[in-house]
Amino acid sequence: MKRYSICTVLLMLCLSMPAFAQGAQEDKLVGWWLFDNLKDETGNWDDLTLRGAKLKDGQLVVDRGLWAHSLEYSGPNIEVKTLMSWVSLDDLTSPHGSALTLDKVTEDQFNGIVYAERQPNQWMSGSSWFHRTEDFPKAHDEKKEGEMVYLAFTYADEGGKYKITGYRNGKSLGSYEKGDIKTWPTGDAEAIWGKRHTEGPDGEGNLVAHIEESRIYSVALTEDEVNEMEIGTLSVDPQGKLATRWAKLKAK
Repeated sequence: MKRYSICTVLLMLCLSMPAFAQGAQEDKLVGWWLFDNLKDETGNWDDLTLRGAKLKDGQLVVDRGLWAHSLEYSGPNIEVKTLMSWVSLDDLTSPHGSALTLDKVTEDQFNGIVYAERQPNQWMSGSSWFHRTEDFPKAHDEKKEGEMVYLAFTYADEGGKYKITGYRNGKSLGSYEKGDIKTWPTGDAEAIWGKRHTEGPDGEGNLVAHIEESRIYSVALTEDEVNEMEIGTLSVDPQGKLATRWAKLKAK
């Protein structure tokens, strides 16, 4: 009986470890959307405004001309960062849309997880006038609709320039250095899904996809930290939203 109890405890600890691993850089998490509702779980962003996009079964559904954004950012200034989304493409041919864009409201300054703008079927780091954009050296061609893909783009400070690294399902797409460090300040930022960027109520690009979860960190996560991340397992409010998320995932 004693041996059985010890084994049970060890098993429970092992099962809980991935969730605890999600605490990496938790204090730098400045945006977190689960799409169960219109809320940002960090409290730094105003509620989502749905521009034709819809929330369905804990996902944000975007389509041609149907997008969403979140305004009124009240968190700390953002310079170095990580953009992160779990997304399933419903149409491989629809170009220029974004699974998550960080945009400055008062001027044309954005970075985004952009699909098929320069190369068909490939994700890239979109930016205003391509000031922070190159094709990733090991870019991946998407070939399957309906596949949930984990994307993380990191923006590190390399001597006053951005070092931008892309990851798809935790595997590096390669890095490049381009663009001066920019600031997305408190009170002057928006997060966008579907469109590449916006100009008031309008914008460019159309993503046709289901987006399960998105995060913005005000730090460039390391490769190990990127690989620790698993959908829905961030250890914030484990008795509340996290438990609800796990129940939903198990039901799928």
